[in-house]
Amino acid sequence: MGLDDKISNAAKEAVGNAKEGIGDATDNERMQAEGQHDQNVANTKQAGEHVKDAGKDVKDAFH
Repeated sequence: MGLDDKISNAAKEAVGNAKEGIGDATDNERMQAEGQHDQNVANTKQAGEHVKDAGKDVKDAFH
């Protein structure tokens, strides 16, 4: 996973966490849902990048 991707995903996750926290504090269900969604998107991207990295590692092991 590239450093840019890691930073972008971490930032998206942090923004989502903040949105969820603000939503919790203000009883704003929409903000909570947006925060959870942002976190889920970031986590899914991170998982995809990990799979891609693992595939590259396997490929490199056979060369």
